[in-house]
Amino acid sequence: MKQFTQRIFITEEQAGQKKLTAPASLHAYILDPLTIAPDRKRPAVIICPGGGYGHLSDREGEPVATQLLSMGCHAFVFHYSLAPDGFPFPQLELAMAISYIRSHASEWLVDPERIIVSGFSAGGHLACSLGAFWNREFLYAPLKLDPEAIRPDGMILGYPVITAGPYCHAGSFKNLLGTRADDEAMRHLVSLEYQVGAHTPKTFLWHTSTDDAVPVKNSLLLADALTAHGVSVEMHIYPAGCHGLSLATKEVSGADGRYVQPQCQSWLPLAKTWLEYF
Repeated sequence: MKQFTQRIFITEEQAGQKKLTAPASLHAYILDPLTIAPDRKRPAVIICPGGGYGHLSDREGEPVATQLLSMGCHAFVFHYSLAPDGFPFPQLELAMAISYIRSHASEWLVDPERIIVSGFSAGGHLACSLGAFWNREFLYAPLKLDPEAIRPDGMILGYPVITAGPYCHAGSFKNLLGTRADDEAMRHLVSLEYQVGAHTPKTFLWHTSTDDAVPVKNSLLLADALTAHGVSVEMHIYPAGCHGLSLATKEVSGADGRYVQPQCQSWLPLAKTWLEYF
């Protein structure tokens, strides 16, 4: 397996003359080809950890990547810009990351039609933003890229932040929008239930009904919007579990066992099947 870290730089010109605090980074885990199938192309999954656009949860990064590798996927953990570098800078960085992976598809044996964005909590908002905005000029034009270069082919979202409306996670939008957090037009723009459409890729979605940080209504609003536009959705709502479960195993839990939720552990094999029949 090949591992490396690639910096993702947004220039001041691309950022509208704003200098970002720090570059984003893409931590790559590229599987070696198998001797019995040396030309087999694999899906690539870009993982966006959560953290309310204020920090990044390591529990939702490398532990998820190792599981995806065991499923036969190339995995990439994406460390994106955080507050005060808000919208649309994380979205621009993720667009560049997708373009970077797609441009190396032949070299790394990546299936260029199975480049998946995955995210948890606020990272789910970031991943879903690409599904909503990849064909919007404000995203591709500053990067001087064709929209098809930054298009995600699918989304795997865990307890995602979706809406800036009544069911919002207030902290995520405060960090994402900063001084624009009370601007109704901006809040509408980043409420992704209003922005997805027929162009949005097929989606695998899971949440718990007892999530008291990001209400399950976020996922329900997204699923309703996607199905209204004819987008394929697989959704799983688990009856119990706190926010931030990640894999819901001991691997991602502290000594108190708070994040161990056996019934939620099925999301990963379900996602594996979803990818196999993509």
